Amino acid sequence: MPVNRVVVIGATGSIGQQALEVIARFPDQLQLIGAVAGTQAAALARALVPFPAARAVIVEPRDLVPEGMAVGREAACELAGSRDADVILVGGGGAGALLPTLAACGTGAVLAVATKEVMVMAGELVTATASAHGTTILPVDSEHSAIWQCLRGEDPGSVARLILTASGGPFRTTPLDQIPTASRDQALDHPNWRMGQKITVDSATMMNKGLEVIEAHFLFDIPYDLIEVVVHPQSAIHSAVEFCDGTVMAQMGIPDMRAPIALALSGGRRLPGVVPPLHLEEVARLDFEPIDLRRYPALDVARRSAIRGGGVPAAMNAANEVAVKAFLEGRIRFGAISEIVAEVSDAFPVSAVTSLAEVLAADSAGREQAAGLVQQAAVALTGVGG
Repeated sequence: MPVNRVVVIGATGSIGQQALEVIARFPDQLQLIGAVAGTQAAALARALVPFPAARAVIVEPRDLVPEGMAVGREAACELAGSRDADVILVGGGGAGALLPTLAACGTGAVLAVATKEVMVMAGELVTATASAHGTTILPVDSEHSAIWQCLRGEDPGSVARLILTASGGPFRTTPLDQIPTASRDQALDHPNWRMGQKITVDSATMMNKGLEVIEAHFLFDIPYDLIEVVVHPQSAIHSAVEFCDGTVMAQMGIPDMRAPIALALSGGRRLPGVVPPLHLEEVARLDFEPIDLRRYPALDVARRSAIRGGGVPAAMNAANEVAVKAFLEGRIRFGAISEIVAEVSDAFPVSAVTSLAEVLAADSAGREQAAGLVQQAAVALTGVGG
């Protein structure tokens, strides 16, 4: 069995750490040749102790950089674009992962994408660049991995609908009037998954599902009106596909990201014992609920942005990153996240986005507008300006 040589972008984040764990468990199938992290040089150095031969890059270090570790975004892009890699996993970094992702698109290797923001910002650019260089894009998000698994061997023309499942997050049963003032700790208390803070807040607002709708559109070339989201509290079914004959195929498993990570890193081969099996008798029941947009207005914001297209999704994603950061810092209330993102994206002009410069301009404008709205919301919350 061939050994896949892997580069991990976002190696100190939740996805990156789990990817390194998978690679270490399967040395006969996977070999880490390089890793990139954003700011934590010491954490990256610790993570790479089991991989002494791997190259290391830190983009913007906030601590002492160990000898031999490269520094800077250019070094990160160089590693991501390495022709020595068989698989480049983009596992973190949000919008900051866009440049390394585009570098990876030019390699002709497998690009394993776990960073929704990249596809939301620049789906057309990423897919076109990958196609031009023969690079295969494989999904790592559990929902998109599930759809990919359901579609393997199927005629794309037979697909009637994609069904993304959502746990409902921590506020699935919270009284509606209590959600806007929910605390940071409440928003981070996800019932099923253990993830980084930003994506956990996105799950609480359900912006994560909005981003996943956009990502699914580009990954599987499916119109937005054929991509549905349903609440599934047990998180046992990770997503499903409805076919033209009326049948539905679903993928199930325990909520553990190591399974889709391993499947993507191996290029679709199933590695033994990656996660414990799902025992149906222990699940006992599977519940499904329609989306209540009063509870999750961010999902509707994301859909509106996606349908308008152009630079709007990039601006929306930027605004969301700014607003979530402000909430985590205690500067705005929870309900202000969706309000700020809606105000930025609904007013953002629609224009074609065909180049990296245009994507970055939309991202920058979205951040600037959101920062101003955050300041206003912070003043409203505290009554103190400045």
